Amino acid sequence: MAKQIALFNHKGGVGKTTTTFNLGWMLANKGKKVIIVDCDPQCNLTGMVLGFKDAKRFASMYGSNGVTNIREGLAPAFESRPAPIEAVNCESIDGQSNMHLLPGHIGLAEYEVPLGIAQELSGSLVTLQNLPGSLHYLFSKTADKYNADFILVDMSPSLGPINQNLLTTSDYFIVPMFPDYFSAMATESLASILPKWSAWAKQGKKSPTLRDAIYPFPDKQPKFLGTIIQNYRIKWKAPAKAFQEWIEEIKRGVEERIIPILRENDMLLPDELYMKARPDEAVQMHVNFFSPGSVYDSFISQPLIQLSDFNSLIALSQKHKAPIFDLSDDQIGQSGVVLANTKASMQRFHALFAELAERIIMLTGNADSY
Repeated sequence: MAKQIALFNHKGGVGKTTTTFNLGWMLANKGKKVIIVDCDPQCNLTGMVLGFKDAKRFASMYGSNGVTNIREGLAPAFESRPAPIEAVNCESIDGQSNMHLLPGHIGLAEYEVPLGIAQELSGSLVTLQNLPGSLHYLFSKTADKYNADFILVDMSPSLGPINQNLLTTSDYFIVPMFPDYFSAMATESLASILPKWSAWAKQGKKSPTLRDAIYPFPDKQPKFLGTIIQNYRIKWKAPAKAFQEWIEEIKRGVEERIIPILRENDMLLPDELYMKARPDEAVQMHVNFFSPGSVYDSFISQPLIQLSDFNSLIALSQKHKAPIFDLSDDQIGQSGVVLANTKASMQRFHALFAELAERIIMLTGNADSY
């Protein structure tokens, strides 16, 4: 069964789409079959992967026959169609046979209100019972069709009903961050909203109405994999001072606000598993199996990975629909020292994303044994 990982932060501009694409590609490089899902009505992931630059290209895809996007996939539940939900015909991705895209749709936003009503009243209104479980059902059917190991869900920057549903029906979640005031403050709002969402999901799982739906609400308890801090400037091989100060502030916010709340709501993996996924860092922080809980909280609050500013690589990646770490010399279009420096940056990002992918494989692959 595919492992569903939500990439979530209600603050925009933190790199959710970039991370989804590049992490998915690296997991695919490591032999995993991956579906990346565009759940943001802005459809940035879909546009980047397929090279769509205008509304006409999207309209052409939406007008094709069959179930080709997330809105069409959900329509049987949300529009009371007589046909059942079917797997989406995902888009293949040039250069990566192990990864597919489940395209987004700007019209997904139209389902926000009915889903919100359903999630508040579906326990008492049978006519709404199929909506809360429909997204997970669609993803599972599609994952089965493509024999996927991972589903990476690129979420919009909001605290709306769709994001509430996506996160609480996932197996795991990652919180991308940008080192600034707004991400630091996001640790406070996340610490407030996550337990409310978790409490709602626990009630949903107990509801006979939702359990007996055509698209049952899944019995999931999403687990926190960690944060990713990215897109900061480097000076003398380290984050510039202003960025480093915000990085430390984010770490403190995660440790002091988010981790205790996640622990209270059973949204953490076993402490030992985090340590096994990052043994070198555990040694550096003197964390072991006998460390007190507060030391573990400090360790778990450390980012899964830190990624500096991609500079020109991000524009080249989007232009050529390729990951930032796997661009050809022709795609880069540089020469001499400039090309050498760019390729050195690519190699560094390749190593970082490879490390990130290995940590995720370790964390998700061993969770069931605890």
